[in-house]
Amino acid sequence: MLRVPSNFHVTLARGVTLTCAEAVSRLLKDKRRREVRSAGKGSKGDRWYARAWTGTASPRHHLLIRRHIKAGELAFCYCYVPEGQILTLTRLARAAGLRWPVEEDFEFGKDCFGLNQSQVRLYTAIARHTALVMAALAICAVTAALLRDRTDTQAPPPVRPGQPPPPDPGMIPLTVPEIKRLLAAVLARPCPPGHAHHWSGWIRRHQARSRWFHQRARLARDAEITLSLLVS
Repeated sequence: MLRVPSNFHVTLARGVTLTCAEAVSRLLKDKRRREVRSAGKGSKGDRWYARAWTGTASPRHHLLIRRHIKAGELAFCYCYVPEGQILTLTRLARAAGLRWPVEEDFEFGKDCFGLNQSQVRLYTAIARHTALVMAALAICAVTAALLRDRTDTQAPPPVRPGQPPPPDPGMIPLTVPEIKRLLAAVLARPCPPGHAHHWSGWIRRHQARSRWFHQRARLARDAEITLSLLVS
């Protein structure tokens, strides 16, 4: 699945060559071609998008169109489906949703470990910097995965829009950025005993409370989306 711009040209099954922007103007006129699907769970709940797809002159290539429900922003993916694989909009949407963890890894590598801050020009130096950054990211990611169940004390998620908040929101599990901060605190100048642990607990508790309220706010929106799917 390759993300393409709006001026990317595709040849449809009837031999007509259009840009992605021109193709979407034809597809989205017919509401029956649009379906609202979740791209998977995010930190605030399901990531809902309106999607449509069309075949091309190649039986293995397809154009997937994603529309943000609120903002109306469009995104296009040029998809390749190997021979013998089942082709459905659900599978294409699920594959498109897998871009999120990849983009998240790049974000962690850049923001937390300086992946794009090498300030070097030679290939050997770039390779060494990249290898060190990815090794540090892998150590923190593996540590976060191993400690997820032991450090996740979040309250149960809300089940209705008007539900009152829990008295204790708990704490989200240790994340890659938080593990990096804790390791950096150990190597940094001495701080008061327990300061790093106390600060980490305060942040994670605040994030758990914020996540709970975000999930409650999205329950009403998810109910509206589900109702629109049933009506359509």
